[in-house]
Amino acid sequence: MDQDGTVDAELAARLRVAIARLARQLRQQAGASLSPTLQSVLASIAVRGPLTLGELAAREQVAPPAVTQLLGKLDDLGLIERVRDTSDRRVTLVSLTAEGRRQFDESRTRRTAWLVERLAYLDRDAVGDLERAVVLLEAMAEPASLREPA
Repeated sequence: MDQDGTVDAELAARLRVAIARLARQLRQQAGASLSPTLQSVLASIAVRGPLTLGELAAREQVAPPAVTQLLGKLDDLGLIERVRDTSDRRVTLVSLTAEGRRQFDESRTRRTAWLVERLAYLDRDAVGDLERAVVLLEAMAEPASLREPA
């Protein structure tokens, strides 16, 4: 922050570039043939699933028709399955198939190993700084509609 309490635009720009570069490098490590968008949808389902279409749209910050299209692609690849909710037959829940889970786990393992390798070059203080920064980045990345009130 600047001395007057405003957010430093230069810091924001540097953060944006660093996150974009890191995200690009992580995508390269994923080893999956899925687009970044499909990888993100697969990850949301893996971590938070089973999810309704509306929940998934909110998490991915896209319109429901876009989620339907993305799920169609994942379904064609055999990575997800759709099941009717037993308590409300109008609701469809999306979860990963065994193959979807396998692909997600393999991709996550490769990317995590790459990060572990990079973190090994940092000293203990820098790793501590990153631990604190991750909490802030997680909060910033959460869709506004899903954030807890302050």
